[in-house]
Amino acid sequence: MVSDNGTELTSNAIPKLQEDRQIEWHDIAPDTPMQNGFVGSFNGRLWDECLNENLFPTLRHARHLIAAWRTDYNHHRPHSSLDGLIPRKYHQRSKEDQILKRSNLKTRS
Repeated sequence: MVSDNGTELTSNAIPKLQEDRQIEWHDIAPDTPMQNGFVGSFNGRLWDECLNENLFPTLRHARHLIAAWRTDYNHHRPHSSLDGLIPRKYHQRSKEDQILKRSNLKTRS
């Protein structure tokens, strides 16, 4: 488990859970957010695009809006890390690339 030594460690619950379940713990050094850059980037987007843009009168409403944002983020939005494709198209391209590679290997044999 990776932690930034945040407020979750001000109680005894998380360290006790770690000890009881023998979970290996890695701390992120202070002022080094790039040690966990993927999560930092995702959390920044979630805050900027969803949490800061909406009021949540109920927990049910919050869950609904966050789920809708997550679905859009994971299934409908192009990602720069995937060559500007949405995840589904990238996955399909990967399958097509695999098929193409297999057929190229067969023609070489």
